[in-house]
Amino acid sequence: MTTPLTQGDISAEIADEREAYAKRVADGAPVENHPSRGYAPYRSSVLRHPKQPLVAVNGDPEAVELTGPAFGVTDITAFDHDLTRQHHGEPLGERIKVTGRILDREGRAVRGQLIEIWQANASGRYAHQRDDHPAPLDPNFTGVGRTLTGTDGEYEFVTIKPGAYPWRNHVNAWRPAHIHFSLFGTAFTQRLVTQMYFPGDPLFAYDPILQSVTDESARARLVAAYDHDLSTPEWSLGYRWDIVLDGPAATWIEEGR
Repeated sequence: MTTPLTQGDISAEIADEREAYAKRVADGAPVENHPSRGYAPYRSSVLRHPKQPLVAVNGDPEAVELTGPAFGVTDITAFDHDLTRQHHGEPLGERIKVTGRILDREGRAVRGQLIEIWQANASGRYAHQRDDHPAPLDPNFTGVGRTLTGTDGEYEFVTIKPGAYPWRNHVNAWRPAHIHFSLFGTAFTQRLVTQMYFPGDPLFAYDPILQSVTDESARARLVAAYDHDLSTPEWSLGYRWDIVLDGPAATWIEEGR
């Protein structure tokens, strides 16, 4: 019978991966802004990531788009960006505003882009049938939203700060509070998925998903900044998080490069 992995085992593997990365960079290898798909401490990634080269689309590449959705302003409703107003009652938890800009590698605004988010509720549970974490569901919080970026590339969501939750990567594994972001470019096949974290979370060092981004500066770009000027008196706290789509300051994307 296999002995269950402990947090100590995973933390040791994280340290080994970080040391190996530091050695590669010291030996002249380029900075790695995106994680290895075979990052060992993240067990399920090792089991499911593609191991064969990507297959090129033959024929007309635009044919791939024919069955993809087309998004525009008519697809976004007034309450899609405010996850606290999508039900009849008030959701439980700490209200927050999350805003930022979507930029290209030159710092130019990316306008009219669809952003979707999904997250756990304040107790750390998703409104999903496969989430069997024994934490309460909130009937007034579904945890999904979407919006389009404005002319300056800015977006805004009003939501509830998510809670940490356990997962089964190893014994006593917990994910730090985070919000999933999905961005659609000019085509459906350009979808990018990433995660935003909150500053000062004590679980950062223990999380193999976040730590799979072995470069410290790249990892820091996944953490939002608290911005008191974004806070609404007696209502919500504010966080700012910009997403850079490419270049040396690019935000980590789950699909890699």
